[in-house]
Amino acid sequence: MNGTENYPGTQAVTRAIVLLKSFSASHPERSLAELAQATGLNKTTAYRILAALEHEGLVIRTPHTGAYRLGPELIALGGLALRSHDLRAAARPILERLAAQTGETTTLEVLSQHQVLVLDEVSSRYLVGTSQDVGSRLPIHATSTGKLLLAYAPPHTVEAVLRAPLPRLGPRTITDPQRLRAELDQIRSQGYAVAQEELESGFVAIAAPVRSHDQCVTAAISVGGPSLRLQGRRILEVSAQVQAAAQTLSQQIAYRPG
Repeated sequence: MNGTENYPGTQAVTRAIVLLKSFSASHPERSLAELAQATGLNKTTAYRILAALEHEGLVIRTPHTGAYRLGPELIALGGLALRSHDLRAAARPILERLAAQTGETTTLEVLSQHQVLVLDEVSSRYLVGTSQDVGSRLPIHATSTGKLLLAYAPPHTVEAVLRAPLPRLGPRTITDPQRLRAELDQIRSQGYAVAQEELESGFVAIAAPVRSHDQCVTAAISVGGPSLRLQGRRILEVSAQVQAAAQTLSQQIAYRPG
């Protein structure tokens, strides 16, 4: 048993968090039955917790369907979390410079429960570009940031990902665990990761590691855009720019090479 479960009210808090996390970009609105099924709670328990969350503005009901959506108070809390995130604040000007240098979309991403979470983004200057909403979660095995963060993750995290299904999302998604393991070795060797049409057709991204003061990789900076612009020698050029940007951010958050 987790030690925190001994404290009164912990179970209710955990259940409330599980309910909130069951919403996603693909499921922004869910009925009571869907939420109960997704979380493994019975309807009575789920309804009671949702009523409390609704009272606090953390979820709202859609008038014409009665389904639930995330509420305005979560937007306010999310904005506060982003504004108070030191890493994001330090990375913002670096992302802006990198976007200006490359002309492509740049992002700052971190590992979050076997996915990558987009903390910040600066959009491409081109009409034909890419965009990932801040707060989006992306598959770890099919993104440059995901593969890079996985390459430096603890062994138990790597093994858990390799044991799980690796669904095909793009024409070149790595779905074989041994191929992915070899890819992680290569990423550690070269210091950056490339995903070419692994997330979706025509999309290429390059990522480099951001290290903290204790030399651990805590985040990744990436550049992403269409394959018609990111190919061949251009990938090598951009990888050098991404690595330089990530190194600058690492130094700003007190990383010192060992």
